[in-house]
Amino acid sequence: MEKAPGGTSVGVDDPYDHVKRCDFVTSEGKCRWAREHGRHDPEFANARSADDFRCPAAIAPDDTDTEPEWDWADCPHFRSRNHDRECVRCGLEERRMAHSADRPLLEEHHLSYRDGGDELSHEITVFLCRWCHAKIHQSWARINDDANPDPEAIAQREQRRSKEQSELGFESAADRYDDSE
Repeated sequence: MEKAPGGTSVGVDDPYDHVKRCDFVTSEGKCRWAREHGRHDPEFANARSADDFRCPAAIAPDDTDTEPEWDWADCPHFRSRNHDRECVRCGLEERRMAHSADRPLLEEHHLSYRDGGDELSHEITVFLCRWCHAKIHQSWARINDDANPDPEAIAQREQRRSKEQSELGFESAADRYDDSE
C-alpha cells in the first residue's frame, strides 16, 4: 500500500485507480498545461503543440474507439484533484458556513506525494471527511471500504444544516420588534 512521507497509509495500492482525468485536460481532449505552462517544459509543450495540443493519455469525445497512447502515469505534468465535495469513502457531504471559523467536515487527502528531490511527482487528491481521513492514516481503513458516515460526522453536518436553515428564515421587522402599539 502507498505511504505518506511520514510513513502513514494513504489507503490505496495504486493512486491512478482513483483518477477520472487530468485537471489539465479540456473537454476536447487537449492539454491545457502545454498551452498555459509550456515555458517550464518547452520540449513537452512543443511536442503537444505539434500534435494540436492533443493529450496522449486522454480520449477525445469524438474518438472513443481508439485507446490512449499513454497511461496517466506516463505524463510528466499530470495532476488530478478531486473537486467533488463529498467523502469518497463514506459519502458525507460538506456543509460550510460562510464567515465561520468551524473546522471543515471534509479534508483533502493526498494519494500521491513528492518522490523526493525538488520536482513534484503527480498530485492525486480526493476528499475525505475528517473521521475517515483519521482512519486511513491510522492504517486500519482503505479508501474503497464500504463505509457509512461516523455518527459524530452526521451530527456535525446536521448541526450546520440547522444553523443554515435558521439563517435563511425570514422574519419581518414588525414581527421582530412587535410594533403593534
